[in-house]
Amino acid sequence: MTIAVYDLTVPVFTRMLNNLLVVMDKAEANATERKFDTSVLAQARLAPDMIAFSGQVLIATDHVKGCISRLAGREIPVWPDTEKTFEELRARIAKAIDLLASTRPEDLADSDTREVVLKLGGNDMPLSGLDYLTKFAMPNFYFHVTTAYAILRANGAPIGKRDYIAGADSRA
Repeated sequence: MTIAVYDLTVPVFTRMLNNLLVVMDKAEANATERKFDTSVLAQARLAPDMIAFSGQVLIATDHVKGCISRLAGREIPVWPDTEKTFEELRARIAKAIDLLASTRPEDLADSDTREVVLKLGGNDMPLSGLDYLTKFAMPNFYFHVTTAYAILRANGAPIGKRDYIAGADSRA
């Protein structure tokens, strides 16, 4: 059985980014109810040496645009990484979702064998598209989305595993 790279990326990234929007909505509603500004959440972190919630969202969306662009053999779009508020972070997520929506299955055809070269520690690291996707892009994406979720949950947002996995479907 063959699985297309498109099927492993576009729908998965899209679903998880939409789920992130749902948990952000619930966190914002909770902040409003508890009478505090979401800027507190945007700058919250799990540990003093970890990246704040806003940074987790930026990096997760960077992995989406980097992965899709590299696998499609395109230049990676440059986004300014200046988003700080929930509103700006939602717009950033929407931009990533729009990029995914503009990607067609044929854009990623044969990308599992396309060479992807990453710069890590100043050195070139060549990988097959499949190794890049499964050993670098997806684990990093999930790490940052999960950490963003965990930051909101640790700060009292009434969210759970169902919201993380099912997102909008969890409202049914």
